[in-house]
Amino acid sequence: MTLTERILQGDRLALARLLSELEDQSTQGAETLGDLYPHTGKAHLIGITGAPGTGKSTLVNRLVKRFRSNTPLNSSPAPSVAVIAVDPSSPFSGGAILGDRIRMRDLAGDAGVFIRSMASRGKLGGLASTTGAFTMAFDAAGFDLVLIETVGAGQAEVDIASSAHTTVVIDAPGLGDDVQANKAGILEIADIMVVNKFDLPGAERALRTLEMAMHLAQPGPSTLPAGWEIPVLATVATTGEGIDNLAQAIMNHRRFLKESGGWGAREQIRVETQLRQDLASFLLGDFMDRLVEGRFDTLVKAVVDRQLAPLAALEALLRDGDQ
Repeated sequence: MTLTERILQGDRLALARLLSELEDQSTQGAETLGDLYPHTGKAHLIGITGAPGTGKSTLVNRLVKRFRSNTPLNSSPAPSVAVIAVDPSSPFSGGAILGDRIRMRDLAGDAGVFIRSMASRGKLGGLASTTGAFTMAFDAAGFDLVLIETVGAGQAEVDIASSAHTTVVIDAPGLGDDVQANKAGILEIADIMVVNKFDLPGAERALRTLEMAMHLAQPGPSTLPAGWEIPVLATVATTGEGIDNLAQAIMNHRRFLKESGGWGAREQIRVETQLRQDLASFLLGDFMDRLVEGRFDTLVKAVVDRQLAPLAALEALLRDGDQ
């Protein structure tokens, strides 16, 4: 039986093997993913983003438990859930600093949950370069919901909006993010806003400030038909307070996407973004392979030593790459 067939039949060990191959960017992994692609297109991709310290991991943990408990979703059976936890990379080893067993160990043992940590490997925007491939693998494997928890890298976090159907932005009192988020364009990408750690001082003020900001903010280019009013919810992830409301809001947004035609618009943007990223990666890799060994480093040193302007170095690289 092939790896593709095993994954389609629900073999979790086969899925784990594919994820490792995809992270290693192996040819076999790419071929298997290509075979699986016709079986994708059903999973609901949910982006969870926000600044460090807002409690994203704890909230995701609680959210997965709520989805699996079948309350308040009224679906039977409970949806299966995959989690992609994009960790900051170690600058020395390239590996993830935090592991999935450490972050969400109490979810172990549930056959309807699959958690995978992956290193961002220095990629800006909070998403690792192989996140798109991981979501496709989980989708083909039959998971109903795929939660993508991002690094929390600040302003570049907006790229999650082009990789998910539903984007949940997490804030917390005392971080000043009600102001910073507006500067970073975070308010424009949110489908659902959450003030976590609502038991802390200043939480009510943070909620009201965000509600006002959502009301006054100039909307960015929308991929949704009119009619979705962005909720601002309060949660305490450590106790589970407000998690029911958040889970229901996510399902409400899914229903809105399906009924309004927004699902297709989000899918088109997601696929277009993935193709652009893959194309850029391929072209850069191909270009660097065609350069004479050491040429790039030589030009970098020339720029550092002020012997060559950056634009002149770029022109030299392009000339060399065309030969």
